[in-house]
Amino acid sequence: MLQLLWLVVAIPFVSAALLALFGSSLPRRVVAILGAGSIGLSTFFTLLISAAFLISPPADNAYVLHLWTWMSSGEFHPEIALYLDPVSLLMLLVVTFVGFLIHLYSVEYMRNDEGYARFFAYMNLFVASMITLVLANNLLLLYLGWEGVGLCSFLLIGFWYREPQNVRAAGKAFIVTRFGDTAFALGLFLLFTRLGTLDIQEVMHRAAVQWSPGSGIAVEAAALLLGGAVGKSAQLPLQTWLPDAMAGPTPTSALIHAATMVTAGVYLIARTHVLFTLAPSIQFLVALIGAATMLLAAFSALAQRDMKRVLAYSTISQIGYMFLALGLGAWSAAMFHFMTHAFFKALLFLAAGVVIHAVHEQDLYRMGGLRKELRLAFWSFVIGGSALAGLPLITAGFFSKDLILWQSWAGPNGSAWFWIAGMTGALLTSLYTFRMILLAFYGPQQAHVKAVSGVAVRISLIVLCFLSVVGGYVDTPPDFGGVPALSNFLNSVLPPLEELHVGPINETITALSASTVFALGLGLAYLLFGPQRSRLPAHNFLERLWLAGWGFDWLYDKLFVRPFQWLTRKSARDMVDVPINGLAQVTILGYRALRLTQTGRVRWYATGLAMGTVVILAIALFVH
Repeated sequence: MLQLLWLVVAIPFVSAALLALFGSSLPRRVVAILGAGSIGLSTFFTLLISAAFLISPPADNAYVLHLWTWMSSGEFHPEIALYLDPVSLLMLLVVTFVGFLIHLYSVEYMRNDEGYARFFAYMNLFVASMITLVLANNLLLLYLGWEGVGLCSFLLIGFWYREPQNVRAAGKAFIVTRFGDTAFALGLFLLFTRLGTLDIQEVMHRAAVQWSPGSGIAVEAAALLLGGAVGKSAQLPLQTWLPDAMAGPTPTSALIHAATMVTAGVYLIARTHVLFTLAPSIQFLVALIGAATMLLAAFSALAQRDMKRVLAYSTISQIGYMFLALGLGAWSAAMFHFMTHAFFKALLFLAAGVVIHAVHEQDLYRMGGLRKELRLAFWSFVIGGSALAGLPLITAGFFSKDLILWQSWAGPNGSAWFWIAGMTGALLTSLYTFRMILLAFYGPQQAHVKAVSGVAVRISLIVLCFLSVVGGYVDTPPDFGGVPALSNFLNSVLPPLEELHVGPINETITALSASTVFALGLGLAYLLFGPQRSRLPAHNFLERLWLAGWGFDWLYDKLFVRPFQWLTRKSARDMVDVPINGLAQVTILGYRALRLTQTGRVRWYATGLAMGTVVILAIALFVH
């Protein structure tokens, strides 16, 4: 059964190609079958492969499918080969299954859009690229998938390209992530020149043998890979592209935030964890970046008026939790939170799409009172929001976040500061989540409901509601069942965290503290934004600062955009351009001269042809 792994990748690629080539001439029903059905088929094969992997694990808990040699140059022989182990299997399950639910939702959500086939072509290519990234046996193939998801994000964010702001948002995402992608590419060059291979497992083995912990080369390699991860996962200082990415269709936002793109950086660090353990300073920097991003993005989420931008900053903050865990060596905890986050964040985005589609409004302060007319969307927000905020013992988000919080203290690199930062983030998460729910669904109704959801949308939401509740029970702490099944599964690949710090904080105190800050955030949200309060947004300095994302866009505009534009204006008459401009002028003059011959007089054309023939024959005779 494992030999069918190539189908999981091939099916979305084939469907994307068919839709790109013939989609405009196909009936919408056929487009829907190709678009969503192909991802469903990939999900089916993924489930079969997962069952075979779990029932009869391959040797060393890893399976490699060699397809063909990609290229051969000297000692460089990268392959098109797929690598399946517990980490890539978890990622594959999430990408295909959650991706299928988003595609199923899209069949109905996008049904009246004129770019229906084009949308599914982009979405399928997006999923195919992410699967390639996840299953790649070598870093070059991983980089191909990495660039593929970057391209698809550009195409989907700017999907409605007739609106200039959408094109600007797509361009911003593409340019900002280029910085990280360039760092990643340089890292690949460094690894190959020093280790002689890009095969991921061989790179890890050779690095562990040849490089000493803390060596300069290990630090450089880890730093370059971190640069790539920061760009793709929208962490400081390259987080500015993700809030603007909300310009794309809502299913696109769900796919970017839940199953693809922003999780690629988390996977890259986990996949190459050996390099980061050899560079302790860079691994600690991962934790610092995660903690800072988590808090800054959470504050920004508190001030947003646009429902999707709240969720965007929420994603940046939750990825910060994953980076915090990775930086502290809590590898399995980071992957656990990745999984639960995919469930509840996809649910929240799809539910937001229902609300936006129903009222044609994204401003939270123009909603209100929608819980009675949009019951499924309301309960989806309650369940997804509770999972995001960490409702104790009931939702998936509680178990994964609690594990990160505990290990941020207990691990060798853990400290009270990281524990406090995590708790503060949990408080802010509860506050901005229930602020969003209270503003949208309580108080006086201000927007009229113009549409209701169909079967496909309801199925997707209900399944994600179920997963957002039960998804956390695959890894429960000792005092709450004590079944760390997922951690045990992943620990065959990722090193388990050695818990060194036990007192004065223990796992039970951490869980109780997390439950307390959840309740405190909920209470503050009700007091500050409940139906009894004024529905007008505040305009103090802090809220304006948070609304603007701490002013990073303003800063980058001053430091980079405007100086670059000034240089382009100054270099407009550069001497280097003189021959190029001269060639252009010659071309223009030639065009004007030839245009004079176009008189429309057929006799003159015939005379010209005859004269030209005579001249050519004369030249031929003369040369002969």
